[in-house]
Order: sequence, then structure tokens, then C-alpha cells
Amino acid sequence: MPVPKRRTGKTRKNTRRSHHALTAPALVECASCGERILPHRVCPKCGHYKDRLVVSVEAE
Repeated sequence: MPVPKRRTGKTRKNTRRSHHALTAPALVECASCGERILPHRVCPKCGHYKDRLVVSVEAE
């Protein structure tokens, strides 16, 4: 089986891994209740989407 002829250097290894970083999800406030939600999703707390009630949420 083929084996690398030389060890991979630190700079080459870190350059290859430069795009592996994780990013935090972008959150927006619900226009109805102010809860932080993912954009373009129905709010799980109040059931609103774009100032309309689209899902009825039962009170807990």
C-alpha cells in the first residue's frame, strides 16, 4: 500500500483545516412574541410566521 514519503507539516495541516470551524446559528426575534428563532421558520412558542397565525399552539 502507498505510504506518505514525508510527514505532513503543521502549516499545511492547519491550512487544510481552516474551513472546519463551526459557526453559531443566526437567530432573529419573533415579531409576535419576541422569542429567538431560526429565520424563515414558524415560531414554536406562539405559532406565528410573518405576522400570521399558522399553527395553533396549546397553552402549557
